[in-house]
Amino acid sequence: MSKYNIRQVFEKDGILASYIDGYHARVQQVEMAMVIADAITHNSLLVAEAGTGTGKTFAYLVPALLMGGKVIISTGTKNLQDQLYNRDLPNIRDALKVPVAVAMLKGRANYVCHYHLARAENEGRFATREDAKYVHVIKNFAENSKTGDKSELNAVPENAAVWASVTSTRDNCIGSDCNFYKDCFVMEARKQALAADVVVVNHHLFFADVMLRDEGVAELLPSANTVIFDEAHQLPEVAGLFFGEDVSTSQLVELARDCTAAHLSLAKDCVALGEAIPSLEKACKDFRLVFAYEGSRMPVQKALLLKGFQASYEHMLKQLQNLAAALESQAARDPLLEKCWQRSMVLSDLLSRWQRAENNNLVRWVEVFTQSVQLHATPLSVAEGFGKQINGQPRAWVFTSATLAVKNDFSHYLAQMGLQAAQTASWQSPFNYQEQALFYVPPDMPDPNAPSYTANVVAAALPVLQASGGRAFVLSTSLRAMREIHTLLKEAFAENGIESPLLLQGDSSRTELLERFRRLGNAVLVGSQSFWEGVDVRGEALSVVVIDKLPFAPPDDPVLSARVDKLNAEGKNAFMEYQLPHSVITLKQGAGRLIRDENDRGVLMICDPRLITKSYGRRIWQSLPPFKRTRDLADVVAFFDVASE
Repeated sequence: MSKYNIRQVFEKDGILASYIDGYHARVQQVEMAMVIADAITHNSLLVAEAGTGTGKTFAYLVPALLMGGKVIISTGTKNLQDQLYNRDLPNIRDALKVPVAVAMLKGRANYVCHYHLARAENEGRFATREDAKYVHVIKNFAENSKTGDKSELNAVPENAAVWASVTSTRDNCIGSDCNFYKDCFVMEARKQALAADVVVVNHHLFFADVMLRDEGVAELLPSANTVIFDEAHQLPEVAGLFFGEDVSTSQLVELARDCTAAHLSLAKDCVALGEAIPSLEKACKDFRLVFAYEGSRMPVQKALLLKGFQASYEHMLKQLQNLAAALESQAARDPLLEKCWQRSMVLSDLLSRWQRAENNNLVRWVEVFTQSVQLHATPLSVAEGFGKQINGQPRAWVFTSATLAVKNDFSHYLAQMGLQAAQTASWQSPFNYQEQALFYVPPDMPDPNAPSYTANVVAAALPVLQASGGRAFVLSTSLRAMREIHTLLKEAFAENGIESPLLLQGDSSRTELLERFRRLGNAVLVGSQSFWEGVDVRGEALSVVVIDKLPFAPPDDPVLSARVDKLNAEGKNAFMEYQLPHSVITLKQGAGRLIRDENDRGVLMICDPRLITKSYGRRIWQSLPPFKRTRDLADVVAFFDVASE
C-alpha cells in the first residue's frame, strides 16, 4: 500500500467519507497517518502528539490495517480498548475491505474462571445475599458466553465483590492442571490473539505480561511488526508499576483465603496448615494497625521509625514462612495446594527482598489503605528497562496521545521512557479555540498554600457556575480539596437558590456518574483524578471546566522526592526538567475535557494565581490550546449570554 493510496483513503470524497457517517477530512489526520505509515515501513520509533479532534484513532488504524504484518495496539483504559475492538476497528476494516482478523486480550480478572466459579458455588461463602444471587447469574452467563468477558454482563456491577471469587489471578490459576483447562476463557482469548492480525490490549496487561513473562503479550510480541500505544502519556506511570517490585498485605490475606478453601476440601487432616492460616491473617491485621490512618504514603525511612513497624514486619514474614512450610508438606496432594505453596514462596521472597533493598534504582515506600498496607519498590527511572524492550528485534513502535509535549518540546517524555532516538511529530487540534472557548484566570486569588484557598476557589467559581447554569466539571488536585469544594458548593447553592444538581466522585461508579451528568444537562460534577482524563462529554451538558490549582505532585511524595534528589545531584534543574513538564501534561489532560468537537463551546477556569505571578506560568498557558484569554468575570458572563441568545 503506497503513501499515495493512504492519502486517498482520507480525502473528502474518499473511502472513509463514503462509508462512515459524519466523517470529516482533516489535514492533521492525513499528515499523521502518513508519518505513521513511514514509521511502519522503516521499523522506526515515533512519538506523536495529536490535539483533541485530530482523529488520531483513524490516523493509526488505516496504515496499521493496510500495511500488513501483525499489529499490537495498547490503550490506557479498558473503555478505549472496548471502543476500538467493538466499533472503530470493525468500521475501518469494513470500509477498507481488508481481510484482517482482530482480537482483544484483557487481564485474567476480566474473564470468568470456570474453576473458581464452581468452587465459589460449592462453598457458598458470600459476604452478602446479593453476591450469592449474582453467582447464579454469572454461571448462566459462563454457560452461554463465547468470551466470558465480564464487561458483556451488565446484570452484575463491575465493582461487585463477587467477581474476585469467580475470576482467577496470576497467583491462583492452576494452569494445565485445571479440569476446565480446555474450556478456559483466558486460554481461548490468548489463542485468538495469537492467530489474529491485530490485537487490542491495554497498558497494564502489556507490561504485566512482558515484564513477568506470562503467556499472552509476551508470546505475541516476537511476531509483531508494529506496536502502537494510544494514551501513551500514561506509560511512564504504568511501566513504573511493573519495573518495580510491590507486595501487599492484601496478597497475603488472599493467599490465606485460598489456603483455607484448599485446607477444608483437600487437607483437613493437616493440623499445621490449619494453625498457620489464621496466624498469618492476624499478623497482617497487626501490621496494618502500626499505621494510624488510611491514605498516607511515606518513604521507608519514615515507616521504620514507627513504633512496632520492624517487629510486626518480621512477625508477618515469619508467619508467611510457617505457612509455606506447612503447604510444602501437602503440595503433592493436589495442584491447588502446590499452587498455594508456590505463591507463598514468591511472596516470602518479595517481602524479604523489599526489606533488604539491594537495588539502588528502586525507591522503597509504603502506602496505607483502609484494610491493607502496600510495600512499594518503585524505579527511579523506567528508561533503561523499557529501552531493552525497544531494542529487541526490529519493529515499529508508535506512541501517541493528545498530551506528550510541553510547548512542542518532547524531551521530558523521551527521557522518561528512554526514547531519545525517536522521531517526534505534533499536530494542533483542528478546533477553533478562539471562537469556541474562553480561558479565565480569576483575579485576587491567594497563594495556593493559604488555608482559605479552597474557599476562595468556590467563591470565584460560583458566579461562573451561575452564568453557565451549571453544566460544569470542578476538578481538584486532591481528594481532601474535592470533598471541601463539594461541601462549600452545596452550602452556596442552597444559599443562592441554585438548582443545578451537585454530583460527587465516589458516590457511584464513574460510568454511572457520567451517565447522570449527561442526562441531567445542568449538573455540576466535583471530581478529582478519575475525571482528569479519559472522559468524553460532548455538547452543552459540559460547558465549564474549573481546575482548583496546578497539578504539581505533592512535595512529600516518596518517589517524587527521590527523583528530584537524583536529578538535582546530577546538576539538573529537577523543577524545570521533571516537575513542571509533568504538571503541564496533567493540566492539558484536564483542560482537554472541555472542547470535544467542532460544535462545543465553553469556559476553562484555572484558579491558580501562579499562572500569572510565576515566571514559569507563561510556559504553562502557552502549552494549553490557544483559547481566548481573560481575567475579567464580565467576559465570562458575556460568553454565556451570547450562547443563550
